[in-house]
Amino acid sequence: MPDFTDNARRFIICYNTIDQSLRAQYDLSKSSSYTEVIRRASRMNAFVKKYEDQLIDYGRLRNAIVHSFNEQMVIAEPHLDVVEEYERLAKAICTPPLAINTVCNREIRTITHDTTVAQVVENIYKSGNSNWPVYKDGMLIGVANSRRLIKEIGKKVYEKKDINEFLQNTKIEDAISNFGEDNYYTIANKNVTLDKILQLFSENRKLSLIIITETGSLLEQPLGVVAIADIMDVNKILDNFTH
Repeated sequence: MPDFTDNARRFIICYNTIDQSLRAQYDLSKSSSYTEVIRRASRMNAFVKKYEDQLIDYGRLRNAIVHSFNEQMVIAEPHLDVVEEYERLAKAICTPPLAINTVCNREIRTITHDTTVAQVVENIYKSGNSNWPVYKDGMLIGVANSRRLIKEIGKKVYEKKDINEFLQNTKIEDAISNFGEDNYYTIANKNVTLDKILQLFSENRKLSLIIITETGSLLEQPLGVVAIADIMDVNKILDNFTH
């Protein structure tokens, strides 16, 4: 790198690091400009989307710092606070923290397929935990979600069914089979990053829970979970992610 001032040198390193990392992560063409890279990556990365305009502005600043006809010549000097902010964004984009090491809740509460609806409702009440992964013979078969369970109970009330009979004699496996096929939970491997967590919730507004296992297999026990209620914490951690 040419003999830049320290601030300019650090700024250019951030520019190059972000540009190269996003191209590699999303297999973007080498012929695409930095701005095009940011625009396209923002469609696949919720964190980049959040800072899209700022990242593009920094790209323009880079072009002001480096002479357009001679990249060995520095014609502007970025402020230190701008450099530090760019470095923070570069770190969050290129080496984002893992969910398992940060926001992930490792106090996993699971239930077996033959647990009664009454037991699940009691568990939800006592724990305050709204989502209970359901396992059968070591395999994840669904999630007992409080909101969907209440809807199912309400349906029985509307149909004038014996609620006590439903609660005491219905297995949770049978109850969740009526929850519908929309994807209100998903599974990820232990290397899932916070930016990917944001993207998953952004892409599916009905998503309530992300279950993290070793390799992302339904046949593995959960290492942790991230719920929709954790989104604010995810954003806070990423926004404060610094060296």
